[in-house]
Amino acid sequence: MKKEEIVVMLNEDLEGEHGAIIQYLTHAYAMGEGEMACEIEAISREEMRHLDWLAEAVVGLGGMPSLQRGKMRMEGKTVSDWMKNGVLLEEDAISLYKKHIEMIDDHTIKRLLKRILSDEESHHGDFAHFVDKAVKEGAKDLRGDHKGKETDILNWGIEHEYTVVLQYLLHSYIAKNEEMKKEMQDQAVNEMQHMGWLAEEMVGGKGTPRLEHMGVDKSVKMSDMLKADIKIEKEVAAEYDRAAREVADAGLKKLLTRIRDHEVYHADVFSDLLKEVEK
Repeated sequence: MKKEEIVVMLNEDLEGEHGAIIQYLTHAYAMGEGEMACEIEAISREEMRHLDWLAEAVVGLGGMPSLQRGKMRMEGKTVSDWMKNGVLLEEDAISLYKKHIEMIDDHTIKRLLKRILSDEESHHGDFAHFVDKAVKEGAKDLRGDHKGKETDILNWGIEHEYTVVLQYLLHSYIAKNEEMKKEMQDQAVNEMQHMGWLAEEMVGGKGTPRLEHMGVDKSVKMSDMLKADIKIEKEVAAEYDRAAREVADAGLKKLLTRIRDHEVYHADVFSDLLKEVEK
């Protein structure tokens, strides 16, 4: 089998992982704090690990990781309905991984997919358990339809954080400098934290987080990647600063200021990396 054909399959798997991450995070955020929400977030982190492995494999084969989001199952009005959709999404993933394991003749790739398949089968059991657990524990959708300046700011922040998570991960996969790869991964994790904080703040205020992203920089030259990353960090730090000065809620002001400070730090880290890369 040609490398290009394997890349197509791996990107299909990668897109499925992307969709699962967003589906599960959407539902975990909507449930607020609690044991089951934490368990679902843990599953989403395992899906993120799968996405990393698949993307690295794609780059190793000379391909470009897809940033498209695969199918999500977002129907249903109750938490139990969401958990049933989790079962169905895992069945979709299990079926696709089994198909690709059968078709791909590369031993290393086949081994990787078998490893991921084992997790998906475990997740399938978890969501099957959550169907009844959601009913027994009275788990509810805590989101509301509140709208206003603060929800606009929060959704803007979520959109930005989602975007840079994808951008920094993509840059980490492509970068050949090991220090840059590590820093990009670290900052992507921090941006994912920001997205969670903002989404939880939104749900706490009876709003509904909108988990969508903007266009992602797809530069392949390390200096170009870093320049794009520095630019977006500086622009966003200024925007968080402006938003923090405009909101009246003390808790939200504190959160936005904290995220602003993190973005300033990211810009400084990337600036130092750029100096090293350009030597």
